[in-house]
Amino acid sequence: MKPGERLISLDFFRGATIALMIVVNNPGSWSYVLPPFRHAEWHGCTPTDLVFPFFLFIVGVAMAFSFAKRLEQGHSLWPLYRRIIRRTITLILLGIFLALYWDWDFSTVRIPGVLQRIGVCYFFASLIVLNFRTRGQILWIAGLLLGYWAIMTLVPYPGRGTDPWAFGNNLALYVDRLVFGRHMWKPDIEPEGLISTIPAITQVLIGYLTGQWIRSRREPLEKTNLMFIAANVLIVAGLFWAYWMPINKQLWTSSYVLYTSGIAIHSLSISYWLIDIKQKRKGLQPFIVYGSNAILAFFGSSLMAKTLYKWHITLSSGETISVTGYLFKYILSPIFGNWIGSLVHPILYFLIWWAILSWFYRRKIFIRV
Repeated sequence: MKPGERLISLDFFRGATIALMIVVNNPGSWSYVLPPFRHAEWHGCTPTDLVFPFFLFIVGVAMAFSFAKRLEQGHSLWPLYRRIIRRTITLILLGIFLALYWDWDFSTVRIPGVLQRIGVCYFFASLIVLNFRTRGQILWIAGLLLGYWAIMTLVPYPGRGTDPWAFGNNLALYVDRLVFGRHMWKPDIEPEGLISTIPAITQVLIGYLTGQWIRSRREPLEKTNLMFIAANVLIVAGLFWAYWMPINKQLWTSSYVLYTSGIAIHSLSISYWLIDIKQKRKGLQPFIVYGSNAILAFFGSSLMAKTLYKWHITLSSGETISVTGYLFKYILSPIFGNWIGSLVHPILYFLIWWAILSWFYRRKIFIRV
């Protein structure tokens, strides 16, 4: 790629990931969610389970471009370190704000979360890429994935069972209960837990290496071909490792990292070939708009969704119902039925935010942290 050239395929991929997030996070009713838009109950991986690892992978790809601009200027690393620290703290605080919002219950507020994990993974991945070359980064990836497997299978704890990956009885849950106590998603599960963040860091590193490859001066066809090969290798490696370490999002197992990273590279390579190389962009603008203002789309849509879920109204019949519940029960369900009506709700949500983000896009207003 030419210096300073924007990777439009990354904007599209980021926007498509946010669109999928909106669909899976905002059904009209949680009782009527189609199987592809549900998380795997424990082991396994559905399309919904791809959303978060895609986010982390995208953070890494974007790092390869943003860091390059600053490193090529030849200045001291300290301004970049300050920016990394500021961005990490901002992401963590935004995540805690979303957890607190509406109820403002500090006694039970959930401390881990999506933005919090993104911030932590971004911080440690940044330190690694700024202090180690490509070979060192690959060794870090291998070390973190193997180290997490070793920790989960070998470290003893009170009440340990024979299956280190069991629901309700595993080292990750034990540590989360010990550290966070009541400040978890649920008593028996914390999807963004403490030690399960260790392998998640590698997702950012894999994204960074992918971004560095795209930035290289090699021919576009060579770049795309190697990305496809790397993606297949990671997917096969993840499926092979799953015989000993199941693919599991809640525990963010190392096999899950390899498997989802392979799918992410496949998705980006297809987008890169069609959008940046072949210039095929017809009908993709809504996703590019979303991806160009990702933090606003993520934070704003999450804030609005929580408001509509938490804001209750009292009907003339005396029934108290949330705004989201009212829209589904009295408008969408009578028109489309329960299952389709529940799906139409997040699609409408997507269209509303497309209109909002388009206004920002036309005026070249991009929110950054």
